[in-house]
Amino acid sequence: MPVNKMLIEAYLKKLKMPQAAKTYESLAREAADNNLDYEEYLLCVLEQEVHQRENNRIQRGIRQAGFPVIKTIESFDFLAIPSLNKPRVLKLMQGEYIRRRENVLLIGNSGVGKTHIATALGYEACRQGMRVKFYTAAGLINELLAAQQEYRLNKLEKQWLAPHLVILDELGYVPFSKVGAELLFQFCSSRYERGSLIITTNLEFPKWTEVLGDEQMTAALLDRLTHNAHILNINGESYRFKQALSKQTDVG
Repeated sequence: MPVNKMLIEAYLKKLKMPQAAKTYESLAREAADNNLDYEEYLLCVLEQEVHQRENNRIQRGIRQAGFPVIKTIESFDFLAIPSLNKPRVLKLMQGEYIRRRENVLLIGNSGVGKTHIATALGYEACRQGMRVKFYTAAGLINELLAAQQEYRLNKLEKQWLAPHLVILDELGYVPFSKVGAELLFQFCSSRYERGSLIITTNLEFPKWTEVLGDEQMTAALLDRLTHNAHILNINGESYRFKQALSKQTDVG
């Protein structure tokens, strides 16, 4: 291997520029073929390094978010849920609600795409460089209960304040214990006006006491969650159910 090549790759490794180490030779050939000057060549090398770092950061954020399945807004069938305000959803995709630390509440029966929309919003936030964390409501409660029992709740609180956006999926499907409900209240209250929440639920607000138990605590929680919130009521027939029926019809 030529000495110059060895030195260049050693320096790029020391500077932690792996993409530049992979592409500097091919870019040099392209620069020569296109009569680019030194500055233009250097710009090409640096642009590729920056773009790759940005892409790596986004992909790392998506992995750390913990989405069960990646969903995008492009794959959502708005025609199946005509009651859903498509322009309003697309505006939320721009992420301004996160920068304003506002919440999004998705309310509707099972199978209408609440989780799909929540995940798509979270995925787009990751692509915009924001920190996102996805939980099921039951999974979060279990994590909070375990942290309390192990005397690390204060440490965990610092972690749950870190994301720009937290998604709580499936609130309302399983009732919580008194302690679990209190911990959920603490979690949501601590993020009030400090970070955004997206919550999906099958319950209208008057029925939240069915899972939280205490009426006063439920009222206080709803007061915080709905303040400057974007509330989307998604009404319609489950399109998962319709897809299943369609498959059976096709087979028949």
